[in-house]
Amino acid sequence: MALRQIIAATAASIALASFAAPAFAGDTVKVADGMLHGATAGTVTSFKDIPFAAPPVGDLRWRPPQPAKPWAGVRDATQLGPQCMQMRRVQGEINQSEDCLQLNVWTPANFKPGAKIPVMVFIHGGSFTGGSGTNALYDGTHFAERGVVLVTVNYRLGRLGFFAHPALSAEQKGQPLANYGMMDNLAALAWVQKNIAAFGGDPKNVTAFGESAGGILINDLMASPKSTGLFAKAISESGFGRLPGQLMAQAEEQGVTYAKGLGVTGAGPDAMKALRALSAADLSKPAGGVTPILDGTILPEGPAKAFAAGREQKVPYIAGGNSWEASLFPDRKPLDTAGALKAKIAAAYGEGGDMQKIQWDLGTESMVIEPDRLLARLHVKNGQKAWVYYDSYIPASQRATLHGLAHGGELMYVFGNLPDKERTFGNRTIPAATDADRKSSKAMTDAWAAFAKTGDPSTPTAAWPKYGASDNVLEFGADGVGVRTGFHKTTLDLVEQYAATAGGY
Repeated sequence: MALRQIIAATAASIALASFAAPAFAGDTVKVADGMLHGATAGTVTSFKDIPFAAPPVGDLRWRPPQPAKPWAGVRDATQLGPQCMQMRRVQGEINQSEDCLQLNVWTPANFKPGAKIPVMVFIHGGSFTGGSGTNALYDGTHFAERGVVLVTVNYRLGRLGFFAHPALSAEQKGQPLANYGMMDNLAALAWVQKNIAAFGGDPKNVTAFGESAGGILINDLMASPKSTGLFAKAISESGFGRLPGQLMAQAEEQGVTYAKGLGVTGAGPDAMKALRALSAADLSKPAGGVTPILDGTILPEGPAKAFAAGREQKVPYIAGGNSWEASLFPDRKPLDTAGALKAKIAAAYGEGGDMQKIQWDLGTESMVIEPDRLLARLHVKNGQKAWVYYDSYIPASQRATLHGLAHGGELMYVFGNLPDKERTFGNRTIPAATDADRKSSKAMTDAWAAFAKTGDPSTPTAAWPKYGASDNVLEFGADGVGVRTGFHKTTLDLVEQYAATAGGY
């Protein structure tokens, strides 16, 4: 069944359920599939572990998400559900399951059904192999306090979420293939369209936003014809805008190799039967890089191509990144592939001749910052509104030791979930938040909330002009929030040339 048919079937089932006027009593609501009981804390009510699709297990593994099964009685929605299977090594015991297609909602405690509150739907990052919408970092309390309904989503990861194989293509001719994790997000956005009014949300005012892999998915959703009408605005944080997507033939070849590693050969029905018989744990072993696939239907082309051709979703759009995105790949040496531009690029970045810092700067700008500029320029050229940000803010106590704000470092500021005391994650230490940290955080959360409410991220304390010919970027920096014109023009122009030599988009 095609994804659009699935969405239509879901709408039909909602109509059959006579879902016209949701019941409301305190923290209990009615959605299409049944009643939910949430929890109120202060001025925010949350509803957690809400199924937006059927469990993708058994014969539904590697198929488009199917409508969730209605439940009887009142479903407890006070506790977070499991993460999707993590396709990379994790520390300690975690609650994970293949039955994971749930979402979470935070809304103002005084909400009334149909109140037309702006909605934000967050897609988490994690290299398409890890992460979850249940992460405490993405708690939506501070957005709900600002009068926004905040939704976080789980989606299939790794080879359960992004997988192609000749046997699968033969089995499901004419159906959407390969990008099951992306289909999950489309299904979640469709669920929001049909159900969010029960939580006071406005289905016509939905902002989709995401970071890293989630930012890539936002850009891919902007490029996908299947997302039309599912969101009204978009924010891509660290979205690697020049990533073209993997060719289907390459993905199928990779899938065959992956299956062989699990002892499954052949391209007939028996191969899929054998793969579906494997446990989720067997399929969760690390298996190389994972990326969205150019399947021709869900993702016909990469974002840069879609934007260049004017085929992107015509909605207000924010893109941005951090000052040390290269922290994600600290040993990568992009300067070594710059060819004739190498000396000019090294001189432009300067850094006192420190080659490691030059590599990091080039990595940061070639992966994220210049692609942000590219997509914003193309979107504006197509008559649309765009804004670009750059986040260089790091706590004062770390400025002497860190090269910049690391990849993902903006998230706790965006969500306002800063630590009250020092915390350590692996080899990374996050100091207790200071007043200055909280001020920077407030500026970001306020801007994101303003964008969700009005389509303009400007706030009373920080004007953020639309992106234009002056290459104006809003920087969240150590000296506050300010507009930078001609932002990093010398180096970004060189990076644009560097990208062109690598095949452009």
